[in-house]
Amino acid sequence: MTFKTIVFAAALTAVAGFTQAGERVISIGGAVTEIVYALGEQHRLVARDTTSSFPEVAEDLPDVGYMRRLSPEGVLSLNPDLILASEGSGPPETVALLEAASIDYVVIPDDPSAEGIAEKIRAIGAALGVSDKAEALATDVLDRIAAAQGTAGAIDGNARVLFVLSTQNGRVLASGTNTAASAVIEMAGGTNAMTEFEGYKPLTDEAILAAAPDVILAMDRGENHDTATESLMGVPALAVTPAGQNGRIVHMDGLYLLGFGPRTADAVLDLNKAIYGS
Repeated sequence: MTFKTIVFAAALTAVAGFTQAGERVISIGGAVTEIVYALGEQHRLVARDTTSSFPEVAEDLPDVGYMRRLSPEGVLSLNPDLILASEGSGPPETVALLEAASIDYVVIPDDPSAEGIAEKIRAIGAALGVSDKAEALATDVLDRIAAAQGTAGAIDGNARVLFVLSTQNGRVLASGTNTAASAVIEMAGGTNAMTEFEGYKPLTDEAILAAAPDVILAMDRGENHDTATESLMGVPALAVTPAGQNGRIVHMDGLYLLGFGPRTADAVLDLNKAIYGS
């Protein structure tokens, strides 16, 4: 499906007169919602998706469900005039129904890079009609990320970091290349320990041992870190890696770490400190 990218006029004609474009907005994707708040346009939001957990006040908005499993009925019941959706939102049949209902549906690019964040900000700013504010925010974010990467790059280290997405049923699902996890590890001055494949795949014990990570990185899922670490170390192959033997386990909030939004510069610095110490 080819999604439309829409340039909005200052006002749209509505059934009961005139209303400014994008006055009833649904944001889909944690970084998308963060950017709307960072632009000071949160008063236009009428709902968000489950991944939109920051800032905390965003959780007071109605939740239309997980970004990849949206229900058209739930979205349409809120009568939005604009949906800002992170690339990959869906499913496609739901998107088709929303577009058929003449709701402006704007796909926000999701490239995990500094310039990719700037593109997100500019796309959201254009859709909301606040391009000047968006350009100022994009410039600030780029400057802060450049400074954070400069700090990270000044540290003489080459730690091998294995990002573990889950250990369900004792199987380790980890990040290869071309992922948000791989990108943020590299931005923070680390080296992705798993480069033999792209995306996220389950690992064999042999692959884990060959990767020999110095640090194991995992998402903070709201559980006690000791409990989460015990779960990871319950996988024998992880426990005998250099990271396991030295207790080098790092837990970070998933949206903060992988969202590639306005807080990414801070996430890079925090991850760098977690990998290499102060």
